[in-house]
Amino acid sequence: MTRQKLPQEKHWYVIHTYSGYEEAVADNLKKRIESLQMQDKIFNVMVPKEKKIKIKNGKRKTVEEKIYPGYVLVEMIVTDDSWYVVRNTPNVTGFIGSGTTPIPVSLPEIETLKKRIGVEKPQYQTIFKKGDNVKITDGPFKEFDGKVEEIDEEKGKVKVLINMFGRDTPIEIDLLQIKKI
Repeated sequence: MTRQKLPQEKHWYVIHTYSGYEEAVADNLKKRIESLQMQDKIFNVMVPKEKKIKIKNGKRKTVEEKIYPGYVLVEMIVTDDSWYVVRNTPNVTGFIGSGTTPIPVSLPEIETLKKRIGVEKPQYQTIFKKGDNVKITDGPFKEFDGKVEEIDEEKGKVKVLINMFGRDTPIEIDLLQIKKI
């Protein structure tokens, strides 16, 4: 099996793994790099994750989610030896590329990904604006319809006017507890 010769430069490459095995692949690969003394060819192994805010049982939780489930990034110089070490790591199904030739990820893509991973506090991305009609999807006012009165993006809260007992009543709830109607 002959692969096209690539320049001897280090680049980031994407390897495909069985879904759910990303961490195990990264750990195994790091151990293999050390035991096979490939530190001069394989420099970095990364499972890209970001922090997200979820609501479960009415409680807000910060969770880490994989950005690309089933994929691991490897910074390396592709040689026959380094390719073999990565390719034959348990649960690796192959490199992303054409045939047996891995295709490097562009530098701007890697920089964007590193910025996304490096964000310490999870950000709220609101699609709501004042006056939007919304339905409450969680909490004590579940299934109530209301109108957005105020948005606090920093805290991830929204003030919604709901009609209770014939009058508008403001309630403050989490942004994740409403959806547009």
